Amino acid sequence: MTALWTMPRHRAFLSMVIAAALIAPPSMAQQPSVQRQQELVRLVRQDCGACHGLRLTGGLGPALTPAALASRSVPALAATIIHGRRGTPMPGWQSMLREGEADWIAAWLKEGFPEQ
Repeated sequence: MTALWTMPRHRAFLSMVIAAALIAPPSMAQQPSVQRQQELVRLVRQDCGACHGLRLTGGLGPALTPAALASRSVPALAATIIHGRRGTPMPGWQSMLREGEADWIAAWLKEGFPEQ
């Protein structure tokens, strides 16, 4: 009996699946659970909102709206979330977030962050 993955159409399908996984953004590959997503929304709205404004339109820190972040990439935003910004009040959140969670937050900030 021939192994399924050795058949040409199955090999092609498997190749497409592997390629899609390799090029998928980290936020898609590491989706937080629904419960954790709700916790992250609260964290951003309350903790980040303390400096960036409760509507994320700016305050002590800059606005985190899609328009304000248009020139920034998701990886750059995630790095700022994890490591902070030296010389500014922006702290790093690496003690509270995994990198995949920072990617998820950054991707949503680029799209328009959900309400609580």
